[in-house]
Formats: sequence, structure tokens, C-alpha cells
Amino acid sequence: MHIIDRRLNPNGKNLPNRQRFIRRARKIIREAVREASASRGIRDVDGAGVVVIPGTGIDEPFFHLGNDGYREPIFPGNKEFIQGDHLARPPGGGGGSGGSKAGQGESEDAFKIALSAEEFLEFFLEDLELPDLERRKLTQVEAEGLRRAGYASTGSPANLAIGRTMRNSLSRRIALKRPRNEEIAKIEEEIAEANARGDETEVLRLRNVIEGLQRRSRAIAYIDPIDIRYRRFEQNPKPMAQAVMFCLMDVSASMTEHMKDLAKRFYMLLFVFLNKRYKKVEIVFIRHTDEAKEVDEQTFFHGTESGGTRVSSVLHEMVKVAKARYSPEQWNIYVAQSSDGDNDPRDNAEATGVLTGEILPMSQYFAYLEVNEPGHGSSASSLWRAYEKLNEPNLSQRSVTTREEIYPVFRELFSRSEDVRRRTV
Repeated sequence: MHIIDRRLNPNGKNLPNRQRFIRRARKIIREAVREASASRGIRDVDGAGVVVIPGTGIDEPFFHLGNDGYREPIFPGNKEFIQGDHLARPPGGGGGSGGSKAGQGESEDAFKIALSAEEFLEFFLEDLELPDLERRKLTQVEAEGLRRAGYASTGSPANLAIGRTMRNSLSRRIALKRPRNEEIAKIEEEIAEANARGDETEVLRLRNVIEGLQRRSRAIAYIDPIDIRYRRFEQNPKPMAQAVMFCLMDVSASMTEHMKDLAKRFYMLLFVFLNKRYKKVEIVFIRHTDEAKEVDEQTFFHGTESGGTRVSSVLHEMVKVAKARYSPEQWNIYVAQSSDGDNDPRDNAEATGVLTGEILPMSQYFAYLEVNEPGHGSSASSLWRAYEKLNEPNLSQRSVTTREEIYPVFRELFSRSEDVRRRTV
């Protein structure tokens, strides 16, 4: 029997069940999110949505009858079998489960789950980070956090420190010599013994003693307001590492609309990743043809300029901006460059000279993404070969030809795994 709850959930009462399901199916949902991201538009990459996961991926284990054909119990109302009878095997070796043949029986549809924007990004950005992020000069960049700061006599009931309260209560009761229950119980036993002996004088004395102890016990409270303590928290300035990401994109005439779409998708993933994961990361957008210019986000993603190609121009522009605003002593500098690799071979020497002489020494990481048309051959571009010859440890290269390759390549470039990130493919 399968029970499906289709009731509405106006008050969020099923939220714990939903969270439990997401934890159980986390691996499958993660793969579904990565597949869904390949078909999304640039503007929708960080939004909520529905992902589809296979119905078999959410099956739960259950007990069912085996195929041996033997059943011990005889239930009330049975008029056909008696104890000891053997049952024939079901036709087709039943007892299992699975999909049905075409045109026969029932089957299961894929399961759909709607993820909020926060849930989608949680799976989308899992296990990603900026490589080699270091703390530089941090005196001007701080974030407030809470830390434990002892105890206070006032506070919220949620912060009541039961252990410290009981310790204070015990110390006060010991100091004021509050009678213990064991003492009163012992005197009561002595009264019972005196009654048994018929010693009225002793009984009267003991009753006076126990009344005094009880009065003292009532006068000294077990827990007094002076004992109560609450956990106290205070704001704690936490230093944050400063980082800047330079996004360098080739928009020359050799970049087709397909290539530009691949590059923009890559940068959109990078933009979402940085804004979601880090609080203090600045992003600098630079477009280039044979000339380079720093632009705003809108122009970077939607500008229409085109022209010739000179890769060294964008590298010179990046160095100029970095020297003017982002000192390597204070900032972690990252660079992400995208191009089709179609560059004048005479300019490649100047580009690699700027890269090795100025950019790589002050950068934590340089990622180069080469975009190509589908069906592109295995021959590498002149710019790719020039970068490959540098063999620098903080330079990584990847190439893509289709939308589906963008997300896996992005994860390789910014994965926590250093071995994967450093490999040039």
C-alpha cells in the first residue's frame, strides 16, 4: 500500500518532513540541480525552480514476501488452505518490483521537487571556494559576530544557564547552612523511635528541633532570584579577508553569439558564486576588443561593441586598475579571463610577458576559459598554447564548446580539490 499526502500545507507544518527528504535525497537532488543549471537562462541561474529526480532514486526499503511459496500462518476466514499446504510460485516469479512492459501494468513517473532560491544555490555552490584566499591587511574590514562573554543576572529565558544557576544555589545554601532534607528525615526517624520507647520528653525536644529546621528551610529558598544566571553574548569584530575578482571578456568580432553566450554563462555563475559565498569581494568587469575598457555589470553582460582582437590590451588595463585601487599587500587578487583564443601571434608574446611579469606574481589565481563552437577540432589556439607553455602553478586553463560543459568546468576551476583545480585540460 502506498499513501500519498496531498493535503495543503498553509502553516508550513510539513517543513520538517521536507527537510528530512532533502537530506535523504541530497546526492540525487545535487545531480538534478547541476543538470538543470545547464538549460537555464543567464538571468535565471540563481532562481528558484523545479528539479526532476528519478522515481527510483527516492524509494524506501520495505519488507515483502519472498518467492519460496511457503506460508506458515492460517488466517481466520480461510476456507481453501490448511496448515502444511504449499503455495505455487506466482506467475513470472513475482515478489519483486520494477517497471512494467510497454502497454502492460503500471509504472512510476519521475519525481519533481520545487526548490527555493536559497535551496537551489546551496546545492549549486556546494564545495566551491576561492582558492588560496589569505588574510591581508584587515584593519578597515570587519564583520560583527557573537561570542560567549560569561554570565549575567538578567537576560532572555532562552539563555538561562541551568548549570551555573544550580551551582550558585548550592553555594548559597551551604553558606547559609540551609537544612538538608536528609537531616529532617533523620530527626523524623528519631521521633518515631522515641514514640516507640514512650519517651515524651525526647519527642517534644525533637519536634522543637525539626520545627526550627523547617522554619529555617522555608526562610532560605532552594533557588533564589540572586542565584539565576543567563548566558551572555557580545559583539565580536571578526576580520574578513578582502578579495577582488577581475572578469576579463573578449568581445571581438571573432567571438560568435554562441561563444559570447558561453562566456556570459560562465561569468554569471562566477558572479552568483561570489555574491552568495563571500561578503567582501569586489568584482571588476573589463571588456576588450583591440582596446580594453572597465565597464559596469550591465554593459559587461549586454554591451554590443565589437572589433579586432588584442589580448594584451585587457591585461594592461587590469594591471592599471589593480595598481590604482587594489594593492596586493591588502587584497587577494583573482582573475577570470574568457576568449576564443583568436589573437595575433605577435601579441601573444606581449600578453604572456604582462601575465608572467605583473599579473601572476600579484594574483592568487588566474583562470582562463577558452570558448569554441560545437564540433571544434582538437587543435589548440595560439593563445592557449602560449599560456600552456608558461606552466605556472596559479594558472588554470579549460575549454568549452556547449552550455552543458559550463557548470562542470566551473566546478573544476573553483573546486576545493587542489589536484583537480591545478590540472590543465
